[in-house]
Amino acid sequence: MFSVIFPGQGSQMVGMGKDLYDKFDIVKNLFQEADDTLNFSISKLILEGPKEDLDLTINTQPAIFLISYSIFKVIKDEFNIDLNKAKYFAGHSLGEYSALSCAGYLSFSETLKILRVRGDAMQNSVPKGQGGMLAVLGSTVEIIEKILTDNIKIFKAQIANDNSEGQIVLSGKIEDLEKLIQMLKQKSIKNIKLPVSAPFHCNLMSNATKIMTEELNKLNFNNGENLLISNVTASEIKDRDELKSLLIKQIENRVRWRESVINMIENNVRHFIEIGPGKVLSGLVKRINKDVKIESINNQSDIESLKI
Repeated sequence: MFSVIFPGQGSQMVGMGKDLYDKFDIVKNLFQEADDTLNFSISKLILEGPKEDLDLTINTQPAIFLISYSIFKVIKDEFNIDLNKAKYFAGHSLGEYSALSCAGYLSFSETLKILRVRGDAMQNSVPKGQGGMLAVLGSTVEIIEKILTDNIKIFKAQIANDNSEGQIVLSGKIEDLEKLIQMLKQKSIKNIKLPVSAPFHCNLMSNATKIMTEELNKLNFNNGENLLISNVTASEIKDRDELKSLLIKQIENRVRWRESVINMIENNVRHFIEIGPGKVLSGLVKRINKDVKIESINNQSDIESLKI
């Protein structure tokens, strides 16, 4: 059995998708539809940059989705490979929206619009320079949770992403993260400040939650083709009402990617296919379980070698 997985923020690069854009009209048409839907040339931004504009969360989120969706459609329509035979669809943070759209729960244009809103809401939930994120390497969730709990009167931070064995990401206010960094140094735990401008997936995102609650409640989700795995619960999403609720909770809650992958493997998934720019998720899956098959699909040659 196989699962299809979709990357989140951080996988973007100028020129992503150009190989497929140049060769397939279906991709050119999707890029044009995205420009029309968003009322600006996101296609030019993706293909030409500048990088600093592409890296703005408001642009990054719909841009990564556009590439993931384009690759998915080329696989399906041009190569006649049916990825909807997958047992599960799953995505990392914004990748969850790519998953639900490719699985048929939400239309292409609606997904673009909601991700533009989501990116803007998350970017502006905290004043610039007040929040940040920190990657912690070589430790465990249990150790980090104990550090956070034992020192709650000194600093406050939350686990934003449980990505893989030995890779955890924390979110919080800059001053709290600085105190946490000192604590981690004392314990010889390696950490790296991430180049982000907002503290995603923590309670500092409460303004974004309010905005997304209002926007998501306007949407009517379809009956999709595939089972989705939730970032919030790391387990199957049962119905459309639960899907909406979990997408709202996702804004402030931990992305349980490690647990999600383990859950899929425990349910007989032995093959993961990453659809989208980069190979971030493939690397994480490999760290979680070295025995499963992993493929990253970025371009035509990747698609030609894909076997399911």
